[in-house]
Amino acid sequence: MALQEKLDRFKQQQEKCQSMLSNIAAKSASSRSTPKPAPAAASPFPSARPSAPVKFSNDTERLQHINSIRKAPVGAQMKRVIDILFQTRQAFTPEQINEACYVDVNGNKDVFEGLRKNPKVNYDGKRFSYKAKHDVKNKNELLVLIRKYIEGIAVIDLKDAYPNVMEDLQGLKAAGQIWLLSNFDSQEDIAFPNDPRVPIKVDDDLKELFRSIELPRDMLDIEKDLQKNGMKPATNTAKRRAAAQVQGITSKPKPRQKNKEFSKKAKLTNAHLPELFQSLKNS
Repeated sequence: MALQEKLDRFKQQQEKCQSMLSNIAAKSASSRSTPKPAPAAASPFPSARPSAPVKFSNDTERLQHINSIRKAPVGAQMKRVIDILFQTRQAFTPEQINEACYVDVNGNKDVFEGLRKNPKVNYDGKRFSYKAKHDVKNKNELLVLIRKYIEGIAVIDLKDAYPNVMEDLQGLKAAGQIWLLSNFDSQEDIAFPNDPRVPIKVDDDLKELFRSIELPRDMLDIEKDLQKNGMKPATNTAKRRAAAQVQGITSKPKPRQKNKEFSKKAKLTNAHLPELFQSLKNS
């Protein structure tokens, strides 16, 4: 029988019970009262009061709430279940899910199959539980995981590992065991291991790119480039130059010093590096 039909039948039973209780209350009041001689204008039942309406429980509202949940789209019901699994981090049977959030998993095939195939849900044949991207449960396991990702691991992939994972990340950072750096493209934090035992290899292409970058000669241009990339310069050249002009001080660029060549008479003390002095020997 559908839930709506049960609800209609329950309402009819309530109405019958209310009328029966009203009749019983009226008969009980009339049987207890005794008529007294009094003038015609006086009431024959001075102690009788109009019967108050009988109050019932809130089962009607609860059934309506359950009905609205079960008539919701499949995606909304699945989200309700996943939220319960994520918040509690416990395994639930379909019956326990029904008691916790009123989603009838066994009675709705689409909800059952959607949860079973959802990447955030683990189903062992009897119980449903939340499935995080990385199976870590405490700070030590979190540190071991980060050390496996030498090139960094996105913090967004760690947020659902366990409830206080973000606090443990900040604790590892404060202890100097990891680095939390921001990605300028996605504005997301990336966790890097801070372990001197971990070998870090830098590609030759990256080294060549770093060496080929030519910095601007003017500090104003350098500060502009830093601000463009979301960094705050440690200096303020514009402000410093403006103050110098007010005080009548002109900043002159320092002349570059020419590299002094070694004299032919210099002693070759570094005998273990002969290639540095090959030009002197040939001249």
